[in-house]
Amino acid sequence: MIILGIDPGIAILGYGIIEYQGNHFNVLEYGAILTDAKETLPVRLDHIYRELSEIIEKYNPDAAAIEELFFNKNSKTALLVGHARGVAVLAAAHKRVEIYEYTPLQVKQGVVGYGRASKQQVQLMTKTLLNLNAIPKPDDIADALAVAICHAHTGVFSEWFKLK
Repeated sequence: MIILGIDPGIAILGYGIIEYQGNHFNVLEYGAILTDAKETLPVRLDHIYRELSEIIEKYNPDAAAIEELFFNKNSKTALLVGHARGVAVLAAAHKRVEIYEYTPLQVKQGVVGYGRASKQQVQLMTKTLLNLNAIPKPDDIADALAVAICHAHTGVFSEWFKLK
């Protein structure tokens, strides 16, 4: 199964493509889609859509795992990130990729096994599980890979149980 993990953001959208077979991970690609703060919102969203669509076209993932928003302070930032998240969902839906959403707590549980794990614990476990030499930077990339791992550890089993 090929899984696209997405950590939505308007300035930086992290993504990671992993293959999960027989409890083994293979990293196919990871990176970030960057937008210029000087550009208008529509231009930034179009850039995210086009780049993410190309990635989806290239890897044809079986699933897209997207982190749900969690903000408790800045509603303007939440709104902008929500726009980017919507564009990411649209890009996956347009390519007929199944979309799964995970809260930060679910991601921590799915990667570390503990829903209150620190960001550093999640990053270290992501690095270990994917056999990477270093934690990917910026953090948005590591977060996207963690969302993909979460889906592999939780979403795949949910689908299996639906079949039974």
